[in-house]
Amino acid sequence: MRHLFLLDSISAIDHGHAGQVIVSGSHGGVSAARFVVLEPQPPHAVFYNDAGVGKDGAGIVGLDMLQAAGVIGAAYSHQSARIGEAADGLASGVLSHLNERATQAGLRAGMAVQDAVRLLDADPDYPA
Repeated sequence: MRHLFLLDSISAIDHGHAGQVIVSGSHGGVSAARFVVLEPQPPHAVFYNDAGVGKDGAGIVGLDMLQAAGVIGAAYSHQSARIGEAADGLASGVLSHLNERATQAGLRAGMAVQDAVRLLDADPDYPA
């Protein structure tokens, strides 16, 4: 079983998250994705808030960066959970956008973040 980490800001990522599952309160843009792709040993999966997607998909463009780095990436709707609050993302987030790795892992738009976390073999009842 993987560990689940709740990070209000993805900037708090470190080597202890390698191979694990993160629910972040951060948007899924370029600046947020850089924190993940620069890790020498990245996490298994990261969930972001889609932040309303924004101009040119700015709130979710990082999902493609995670795809290129071999990381499952998904975003939950800003209408389902508060931006900046990972615990709310876990408790009430609903997936809105996914990279191909997420789709291959069985995640789907409309799925609750809690269910997606369970599918990735992380226990949503015991976040670290």
